[in-house]
Amino acid sequence: MSAAVEITGVDKTFDTRSGAVQALTGIDLTVEAGEFVSLIGPSGCGKSTLMRLIADLDEPTAGTVEVFGKGARQARLDQEYGIAFQSAGLLPWRTVAANVALPLELHGVASAARSTRVAELLDMVGLSDFADRYPDQLSGGMQQRVAIARALAEQPRLLLMDEPFGALDEMTREKMQSDLVRISAETGAAVVFVTHSIPEAVFLSDRVVVMSPRPGRIQEIVPMRLGAEAARAARTEELREERAFFDMVTAVREALHQGSPVGTAPRGLENR
Repeated sequence: MSAAVEITGVDKTFDTRSGAVQALTGIDLTVEAGEFVSLIGPSGCGKSTLMRLIADLDEPTAGTVEVFGKGARQARLDQEYGIAFQSAGLLPWRTVAANVALPLELHGVASAARSTRVAELLDMVGLSDFADRYPDQLSGGMQQRVAIARALAEQPRLLLMDEPFGALDEMTREKMQSDLVRISAETGAAVVFVTHSIPEAVFLSDRVVVMSPRPGRIQEIVPMRLGAEAARAARTEELREERAFFDMVTAVREALHQGSPVGTAPRGLENR
């Protein structure tokens, strides 16, 4: 089976009024089918740029990006992935069910099949009782669950998530993390997840990719060794109190510090 994502020798340079800005250099990364990989690093290190390259929302200056053995553009046309961003991006005039159904409508799925699929997705994200509500009647966490359901509507094998929980309060954020662990296990989709939160990356991931300050490069890839009883599909809130969890948080923090000037934490990460 092809890897979910295969990135080889990728550079990305932006042309600006003040000259060329190199956002990424020498990126090599493989994300296996069904694997959950988080990207973490200081602001401006190119995490979101790398996500955009995978999603074919931008093109690399050099190197290649493949999704399930296809070029990024073809993977986008073939709807191989779903995307969720920090803003849920729901249409305020459509109900929860209609927002989730939108990708299916756009691709001509019949009404009965749409209704069945939407019901399955709302059950998966725990919002079956809110199908007829509108976005402004939902909390921030509920809106993000709708966005995740919409991203999963066409059963993608890959889910791309760019700080989807960044605007949520801590309690809601932890609940959403647990929901995402369950959903990713149920669907079997690979996930590439951008975050600034070290504990979030550790709780969710099979591996954490630590990126350096700009120009972004991969500083270190840290496998999450949380014990046999903490396989990703079985992770619960109790894991956050385990010694192995704190050890992995420390390992990721140390990897981040190695890529920062004079061994200090990257700005914005000191208390995360």
